[in-house]
Amino acid sequence: MKKTILLFAFLIPIFAFAQNKPTLEQKMAQMLMVGFRGTEITQQSPVAQWIRDYQIGGIILFDYDVPTKSRQRNIVSKQQLKTLISNLQSYSSTILFIAIDEEGGNVSRLKAEYGFSRTVTPKYLGTIDKEDTTRFYAAQIARKCREVGINVNFAPSVDVDVNPKCPVIGKLNRSFSADAEVVTRNSRWFVDEHNKQGVLCSLKHFPGHGSSVSDTHLGLADVTDTWQNKELKPYQKLLTEVQPVAVMTAHIFNRKFDSQYPATLSAKILAKLRNDLHFNGLIFSDDMMMNAISKSYGLEDAIRLAINAGVDVLIFSNNIDMYNADIVKDALAAMKKLVASGKITEERINQSYQRIMKAKQGLKN
Repeated sequence: MKKTILLFAFLIPIFAFAQNKPTLEQKMAQMLMVGFRGTEITQQSPVAQWIRDYQIGGIILFDYDVPTKSRQRNIVSKQQLKTLISNLQSYSSTILFIAIDEEGGNVSRLKAEYGFSRTVTPKYLGTIDKEDTTRFYAAQIARKCREVGINVNFAPSVDVDVNPKCPVIGKLNRSFSADAEVVTRNSRWFVDEHNKQGVLCSLKHFPGHGSSVSDTHLGLADVTDTWQNKELKPYQKLLTEVQPVAVMTAHIFNRKFDSQYPATLSAKILAKLRNDLHFNGLIFSDDMMMNAISKSYGLEDAIRLAINAGVDVLIFSNNIDMYNADIVKDALAAMKKLVASGKITEERINQSYQRIMKAKQGLKN
């Protein structure tokens, strides 16, 4: 009975938001996930205004601020983070996606120094390749997300370790294995433990980043000559075997799939996900402020291409080279202009909005 009451209470804001017939701009705002600076907030904080006034859909959290090279970003301690997330949620008329990259090992925001349990790398787990071991560490990650109010984990990385020297995957031990089967089963156990805790996992980075020789944070990563078909195998199996689950795109460029656009902006590549793999769940972009996108495309073009390609939630981390205090205002202005000019249809916005609200109904408070 208690569980039912809590779930009912949690869903009330979602139903209320839907019944109030959100405006087109509010639907667009739900498609934005944004990073901000601050370990605590007040009513006057810019992020509180983004949530309250624009009704953005999500927040992404970091423990390190890249532009200032400072540890003072969003996370100081377990209790501080729990309070911060609770306050963020209090400003929203519907539940926020509160997201983090918590893969374990070298990609961990919830570190032991902040009072969280220690983690191991996916590579370590894939090398052992034992269900009870992977489930043990995955359950630890899922619980610590759940305990502070994080409801989206951008993990696991289902990238196959095609190139062990890849600067952002192989070198950081973020891949479970060079064997797609090992990647698939360890990812399945990882996602299942998160689903038990009501934390949404996002498989990444579609259609595979493990073969790249460069870093998309810094610029274009062309995998045309290195990408292998086995990089799709984890998606082919996991998207039918584990639910719910989301997918994050990669900013990789593959001329064999699309001679013009990287995956995040490519209707041809994301059609493989929507049509060939029959995935109708939530698609997150990788960070739209990464140099692979921001140095080659203006904000308006990047948004137009990503949404028309099939992306549902656009991530603006505000944590690459600069911090844009007006990113929500700028992104919404671009989206409204694109719809007004017919370059993005209202139907396309509605599709993403419906996927977002469906995903939010599945989350736990």
